[in-house]
Amino acid sequence: MATVTALGGAAQAQTTPERTLRFGHLNNADHPVSFGVKRFAELLAAKSGGRMKVQEFPSSQLGNEMQQQSALQGGVQQMSAPATTSLAGIVKEFGLIDFPFSVASFAQADALLDGAFGQALLARLPEKGLVALGYWDLGFRNVTNSRRAITKPEDLDGLKLRVIPNPVFIETFKAFKANPVPMPFAELYGALESKAVDGQENPFAVIASNKFFEVQKHVSATNHVYAANIVLVSKKFWDQLTPAEQKWMHEAADESRGYQRQVSRAAAQKAVGELQAKGMQYNELSPAEQARMRAIAKPVTEKFAASYDPVLVKLYNDELAKVQK
Repeated sequence: MATVTALGGAAQAQTTPERTLRFGHLNNADHPVSFGVKRFAELLAAKSGGRMKVQEFPSSQLGNEMQQQSALQGGVQQMSAPATTSLAGIVKEFGLIDFPFSVASFAQADALLDGAFGQALLARLPEKGLVALGYWDLGFRNVTNSRRAITKPEDLDGLKLRVIPNPVFIETFKAFKANPVPMPFAELYGALESKAVDGQENPFAVIASNKFFEVQKHVSATNHVYAANIVLVSKKFWDQLTPAEQKWMHEAADESRGYQRQVSRAAAQKAVGELQAKGMQYNELSPAEQARMRAIAKPVTEKFAASYDPVLVKLYNDELAKVQK
């Protein structure tokens, strides 16, 4: 039976045109997002009998988050895998994923994003010119800086921190009395090196892959937000595909997701040791101090929740309560 299906797939592949998909992202070629792209490319090539090829453009080669998003919407780039955060500008409810201290484990994060809430967000994208094939792991975000260890909320007071150009992040760090500076990722290393900013916040694997240890002294496991990447396709491109091609892309995305998450989480663990070996001072926050940070951030999340679609906010709260059990 499997052979017949495989032959059917091969026959379908013969009738579809050859396509090359330009897949851009911000991360380096040694980062887990890049490993996800490579696995997706292998699976898609296999399913399409080699007729759908993926050409990867890592390290912001096709532009920053916003430039790549516009290129997808305009149909000049086929795919990208930005942090979900960058979508809050077109569907503001994506800001819900960035609510600080909402999930405490990878299992909770996966359940929230792969479940009804995450899917409801994806359903908002086609009208914005994007089709999403699911969520990949970026990891819990942590603060680095060149001035002091962050052991309690007060340690953030006055620190100039680069944040993602996203209102939830900006307001959260203002609540901690930091001085948040929104800036594209591609400009970050230079800003840290020149001391234009004191620090930044990103998952451990991003910190290691981008050699921030060369320009930062302290890395503090604040785990303040769980960050996901989102696999995006240009809707203009998607609409040109046959149902078979769309199916292969969905399947390749689903099958590469587990692998990418596994690689990403292993890399995060390994990165902590690497950062310490490169001379960074690492510290964790006590549960009590994390609870204090959560309390300080709560008015921020309540303010944003009040400005979002109440249907999605209710779904988010219901699903969050479910995954936290």
